[in-house]
Amino acid sequence: MSTVREVTYQVLRDLGMNLIFGNPGSTELPFLRDMPPDFQYVLGLHERTAIGMALGYAMARGKAAFVNVHSVASAGNGLSALIDAFYCHAPLVVTTGQQDRRQALAEPFLVSRAVETVKPYVKWAYEPLRAEDVPATIARGCYLAIQPPMGPVFLSIPMDDWTHECQNLSVRKVSPIVEPDSAALGEVVRALNSSANPAFVVGSQIEEDKAWNEVVALAERLNADIYQQPIPPRWTFPRTHRLFRGGLLPAQSPLADQLAGYDTVVVLGAPIFLYYAYVPGHTIKPGTKLFQITNSPQDAAAALAGTSVVGNLAIAARYLRAHTEPRVQKSSSARSDPMPPSPEYPITAAYLFSVLNKVMPRNTIIAEECPSSKGDLDTYLLLDEPCSFYSVPNGILGFGLPAAVGLQLAHPERRVVCPVGDGSVQYSIQALWSAVQYKAPVIFVVLRNGDYTALKSFCDFTRVGRNVHGMDLPGIDMVKIAQGYGMAAQEVDQPGELESVLKEAFASQGPLLISVNIAKGGQTCMGMDQSVNPPDYG
Repeated sequence: MSTVREVTYQVLRDLGMNLIFGNPGSTELPFLRDMPPDFQYVLGLHERTAIGMALGYAMARGKAAFVNVHSVASAGNGLSALIDAFYCHAPLVVTTGQQDRRQALAEPFLVSRAVETVKPYVKWAYEPLRAEDVPATIARGCYLAIQPPMGPVFLSIPMDDWTHECQNLSVRKVSPIVEPDSAALGEVVRALNSSANPAFVVGSQIEEDKAWNEVVALAERLNADIYQQPIPPRWTFPRTHRLFRGGLLPAQSPLADQLAGYDTVVVLGAPIFLYYAYVPGHTIKPGTKLFQITNSPQDAAAALAGTSVVGNLAIAARYLRAHTEPRVQKSSSARSDPMPPSPEYPITAAYLFSVLNKVMPRNTIIAEECPSSKGDLDTYLLLDEPCSFYSVPNGILGFGLPAAVGLQLAHPERRVVCPVGDGSVQYSIQALWSAVQYKAPVIFVVLRNGDYTALKSFCDFTRVGRNVHGMDLPGIDMVKIAQGYGMAAQEVDQPGELESVLKEAFASQGPLLISVNIAKGGQTCMGMDQSVNPPDYG
């Protein structure tokens, strides 16, 4: 008989999870001791960072990643990363230590109730009833994590379980593909064929289901306008394509206005719809046919309007393309490039992103967390390759840095750039150390404006006013912080310095941080002004 620990490592091998992201504690030591030589451990200095790196790695590969973090601290320190994984459909198997079974009843030091804590934000939270069940529990967790919609599972394992005897376990194959109902897709086909002016809304699930090429081919067959879902966690259509019309606004009334000119709207791989500010109105204008094709039964059930079809996006897009009638290209479908911003002082976020777009390789991956300047980023970064953009899916800060490191570890052949605000960067700053230690050559670009600009903009939008405490961030030296973690870093203050510094960054071989002093203001993720007339919270 083998031990639980030995069988578990073999199960992880068979599942292709030889990379372990973690932050160790006392209850994890029996598992981590004498790690087999074919496994690699990626250390995060905080549970938020460890789970966040695994999240980026899992999204990049489209396969489950394995995490081992500490006891109930994993639920407290790492919960925000679990929530990120839940909302961006990242398949994670997160394991934590639990106190020794033989004394758990006595409420000893470090006894964990993490399973109960994390349940709302994972697909499965469980502590095995027997030590012998641990390997099978991990295997089941992996099978479940990759089922659509993909997401995290959370397993609590008592520290004395690892030495118990256990039978070997054979890993099974579990297909994650769910085919959509062809009869329901037929209704979508009939609506598109009878439509005078259709449009598509593209969402992040297109990349989850590897449907990028199929969706582009469908759009070109129908010559339909393409919009990105509101506050997109991923970009799933070429930004310079002639049919791309930009992003939808995250509020009911202005979003409905954007789509008012279309008689049929098909949402591919996104909720209907993700809102932020409360601006009441219709989900869609009366008379417009609205359809949703999603891999998430939750998104289908939560939609406020329209007809929903659940299933794989690649299969659905191929079906629609095969059964719809082609359309002649619109005469007015030419795409116009944004006006180049001027090199003003202080540097504007718009100018920063326009220069970055000019110098970066076309296969660059962006992992962004700069809510104060997200609108400018969306305007000036024009990426056309799949799997090139990742963003915070839920508004919780701390996503960008660890996700960038995980993405870079999964894509050593591409360069990852992490544009991040000087407020956002503080929430997972420890990821800089991991980038250095594991030689992940991420280029971290910190937009340093010295305040929470996105909050100030939202104060204005909701008419709360600016008399709110905690909005300014003086006295932070990002260059010294990065250097303290062993990372090369420099500050950019003049617009004339920006292009040469970025070119040198892409020519370098290791991770580095560039702190750019930018003007206050910028275009946030809201993209709306006071003319929208939101409720007055003042």
